Amino acid sequence: MSKNILLIGGSYGIGKALAETLSKNNQVIVASRTFDGFDSENIKHLTFDATKDDISQLDIPEKLHGFVFCPGSINLRPFKNIRNETFEEDFQLNFMAMVKSLKGVLPNLLKSEDASIVLFSTVAVKMGMPFHTSVSASKGAIEGFAKAFAAEYAPKIRCNVIAPSLTDTPLAERLLGDERKKENASERHPLKRVGEAKDIAAMASFLLVEESNWITGQVFGVDGGMSTIKV
Repeated sequence: MSKNILLIGGSYGIGKALAETLSKNNQVIVASRTFDGFDSENIKHLTFDATKDDISQLDIPEKLHGFVFCPGSINLRPFKNIRNETFEEDFQLNFMAMVKSLKGVLPNLLKSEDASIVLFSTVAVKMGMPFHTSVSASKGAIEGFAKAFAAEYAPKIRCNVIAPSLTDTPLAERLLGDERKKENASERHPLKRVGEAKDIAAMASFLLVEESNWITGQVFGVDGGMSTIKV
């Protein structure tokens, strides 16, 4: 059955890869600030800034089967050098914008009998990595929220989280900007490469379809083995 799936911030990177994967069998709505075009006619773009705009003003289907929140930040620097405003900005983008967007479409999700939500965290929440205090704080809030939300809305709505390690997307360009940086990052992972957008999109796609309908309240590390093994 074709589903209506809303992606917040799906115009590039992981979001774009996910939108194109889902559009093969579903109607996908991408609400984002930028738009570079998609190959599929099953993807509809709506201009939307998750930190500023009211999602209720968008032309969204009355019934939604899926919701994915893609925006995020990577502010990596020593704690002593991070402005308080940066913590607030990261929290607003990574967490509060998600809360406001989700609350705005909750009635649409509740009209479905099998709605699924996918949110994104980071491997750094579990691992504890230096220079990650700001992003780990806001993404850690995502993990706690998802478990509580999953409990509150079971069995009507499922909610799961993907916690990637470093993934080769425009957001991580500063960290993977040349071959030396990419090689060094690859060596830190047991599978000896950094992630690609399609790796994360594959897991997100699975969590939105019927085959995952006995999974909720989970955090999945899609991280090349970094969070659980050492080789």
